[in-house]
Amino acid sequence: MLGQPDPTNFCFRKPSHSIRLRQTPSHPPPAFSRSLFGRRDARVRRLAGIAVPRMAANFWASSHCKQLLDNPEDADLVPAADRERGITPEEFRLVKIHMSFHIWRLAQAVKVRQRVIATAVTYFRRVYTRKSMSEYDPRLVAPTCLYLASKVEESTVQARLLVFYIKKMCGTGSDDKYRFEIKDILEMEMKLLEALDYYLVVFHPYRPLLQLLQDAGITDLTQFAWGLVNDTYKMDLILIYAPYMIALACIYIASVLKDKDTTSWFEELRVDMNIVKNISMEILDFYDTYKIDPQRGLPEDKISPVLNKLPAKS
Repeated sequence: MLGQPDPTNFCFRKPSHSIRLRQTPSHPPPAFSRSLFGRRDARVRRLAGIAVPRMAANFWASSHCKQLLDNPEDADLVPAADRERGITPEEFRLVKIHMSFHIWRLAQAVKVRQRVIATAVTYFRRVYTRKSMSEYDPRLVAPTCLYLASKVEESTVQARLLVFYIKKMCGTGSDDKYRFEIKDILEMEMKLLEALDYYLVVFHPYRPLLQLLQDAGITDLTQFAWGLVNDTYKMDLILIYAPYMIALACIYIASVLKDKDTTSWFEELRVDMNIVKNISMEILDFYDTYKIDPQRGLPEDKISPVLNKLPAKS
């Protein structure tokens, strides 16, 4: 029997058998519109996690919404400074995947909630839509994003504790490039705040996921879908799509894999199934493309050559 979502479950292994997503019905549901989903339909508003009190407010009025990328390809644009160092778009993606995993490992060591990890990874990925890795060393940006996220999510971790675990995890030798001091994190925190334009509120798919699963009557898929949502933070989806759409895509994948018929339920929600399926295919393509060890992340021989292209630590 499935229990509560496991906050440590950051990895999901795609089944070995191939997956064929259901085709779009001959009579697709009405097209998704922000005004309908965000304001008029009270039921869907509630399920999307929009009609919750206090800080959550309205996603469509948030800085998170205003900063969503219009063009998904913008997330993989390599800054000029990095291109000059020979970093390719694929290598750029590899570094972001690797450092997202590094944030997760560090977060497990200091014992923070999943939401803190998700916010930290969102900051990390958002920074590199604006700054280069040559200028903002990802090995320092990653722990600093975790430090900043822990403050924002009211689960503060002291910088000295992060520094302690970084040194403990990385040891000696080539990993010395990961070894930073407290002052390095504090200085980078100020730079990150500027790079993020001081917009720090982040909405995540977790709340709408639980509400939508309950509404669909398939709460037995919670653990499975939760793992899928965790893995979306290894991609740039949170920079491109509204969080509840990511949640819907994870529910869609889970329902297909577990043979749950949710067609009529999706039609009642009146969302654009083309968007849901596009997100679903991006997730499945990620599993096909990247073989990531759930405990170790990417192989060292894949990531080290890329990191060696960055400026040496001063």
